[in-house]
Amino acid sequence: MRYTLLIKGGTVVDGTGGPAYPGDVRVDGGRIVEIGADLTAATGERVIDATGCYVTPGFIETHNHWDGALWWSPMMEPAPGYGVTTSINGNCGFSMAPARRETRADIIDIFNFFEDIPEAPMEKIVAWDWRTWSEYRASFERNVKTPVNFAAFCGHIALRLFVMGEEAWTRVATPGEVEQMCSLLDDALRAGAMGLSTNQLDYDKNERPLPSQRADDAEYAALLAVLARYPAATFQVIVDHFFRMTGPVQVERMGRLSKAAGVRMQWLGLPALKYQAEIRKPAQVLHDKFKAEGLDFWTSYHHVSPTSVINFNRSLVFSQNGNSVWQEVINVPTWEEKSALLSDPSWRDRARESWNNQFAHSALNDPTSLTLRESESGYGPIGITLAEYMAQTGVSHASDALAQWVLNNGAESVVHKRSLEVDEPVVLQLIRDPRSIGQVSDAGAHGKMFCGVGDNALLLTDYVRDRGLITIEEAIHVLTGKIAGFFNLAGRGLIQVGMIADIAVFNLAEIERRPEEKLWDVWDGEGGRTYRYTRAPAPMRLTLVNGVPTFDHGAFAGRFAGAFIGPETPGERVAIAAE
Repeated sequence: MRYTLLIKGGTVVDGTGGPAYPGDVRVDGGRIVEIGADLTAATGERVIDATGCYVTPGFIETHNHWDGALWWSPMMEPAPGYGVTTSINGNCGFSMAPARRETRADIIDIFNFFEDIPEAPMEKIVAWDWRTWSEYRASFERNVKTPVNFAAFCGHIALRLFVMGEEAWTRVATPGEVEQMCSLLDDALRAGAMGLSTNQLDYDKNERPLPSQRADDAEYAALLAVLARYPAATFQVIVDHFFRMTGPVQVERMGRLSKAAGVRMQWLGLPALKYQAEIRKPAQVLHDKFKAEGLDFWTSYHHVSPTSVINFNRSLVFSQNGNSVWQEVINVPTWEEKSALLSDPSWRDRARESWNNQFAHSALNDPTSLTLRESESGYGPIGITLAEYMAQTGVSHASDALAQWVLNNGAESVVHKRSLEVDEPVVLQLIRDPRSIGQVSDAGAHGKMFCGVGDNALLLTDYVRDRGLITIEEAIHVLTGKIAGFFNLAGRGLIQVGMIADIAVFNLAEIERRPEEKLWDVWDGEGGRTYRYTRAPAPMRLTLVNGVPTFDHGAFAGRFAGAFIGPETPGERVAIAAE
């Protein structure tokens, strides 16, 4: 049906960064058609009482991994309850296309290990009736309806696997193979991909660098030459400011290649955690150099520290912290195999050594940072730190103590790793930086570790309402208009006449980032269900996607109004205001 609404009595924060103002907003046919004071409702027009509320553009999630999960969790909860109207996916070099039958297992395994996307539904529920990215988009639009607009990059890893198969993991591509990758990327960009994403950060569960790390400069230069033919598209680079600390070298390399090609680059990111202070220095130098040269290079960031909830069936935490022996427990599939390792004296000897040689900054090195959170068996104890458990049991080494606790409690038991401390002045600097992109929430990924929707509400409550560190105008700008402008999402991200009606209405006193909770709705491949973490709605008073209510009257509205969208040409770009 055609929705006509008048949002009346609210305070408009339009996404440009400009001052808020009182105003009514009329929506008809999916567009904002009028903004003014004391507008009169037309016959048959629904009136939304926004007294005491802000009326803002819908929130854009810059960096998500819903690629697989929305095939079986199409409500994308709790996104509508947090005012989310657009989700950008295909990040980190990981995309669902291009794909062929022979490479599908690698793609599923990569999504499973790095993003905690379960294999069973990925294998059996996703259609997998495509080869190219354009065919993937067509399949998505036939088979999936969402309450949130969906956009996606084409992943460099998928390109390499499609063309090179298993050799993508081990060698440089030939000129002929590069030419095939370029053709596949061109197909994706013509079909509306956000751009090309690549990964210079991650190693897999077998300690192999991802295929994109095998690409030489000639391969990158060729792919970026294709990207340059699509000026609205973006080159996204994931670099290592976390583990092996190669980030500055990779940013410099990718910056050189991007400058030569003349493409927009988004890199992850100017480090904003306290332990990253030393590596931040060369990263800051590069960021300042790029800005001084007027280059279209943007650093991404998130205002919330990444957290990790570890279970012992699926986790990348040990691998990413340089603990390969404990990762062996995660990698074996059955409880019998896991318990055999955990009980083996020779494995325990190796595990202690591996624990002692984790990356120096790893939070796993401090047993006070690990909380024994949930027990599968009910044996416990829970609610105490690993350090407290060591004191109770008299076990002197953290690795031995954790092994004993897992043996007693089961592989689906949960340990929470304390979040690394955010360097707040750096976050505030990035919020106000004209060449930064925020809201890298990782939502849709890590269902059993919890990276999720709701971090936008924390910016609005903690940074704006509770501590007054930034203004409401600044917060809305970095969550909406600035992101829409960067990604060239024409018609979105602003409250202006003629814009698409992606809108959030909320009372700042009512919303919170709610605590995480378990939802047992993910098919386990054996007829049962396993869990993922989610959270209750903020809630919004109203969320509109393309003019259609998706969160209404305090609940998901049952309307799947999202569209598969892509970037527009520069002539149609949304203005990036407040620079």
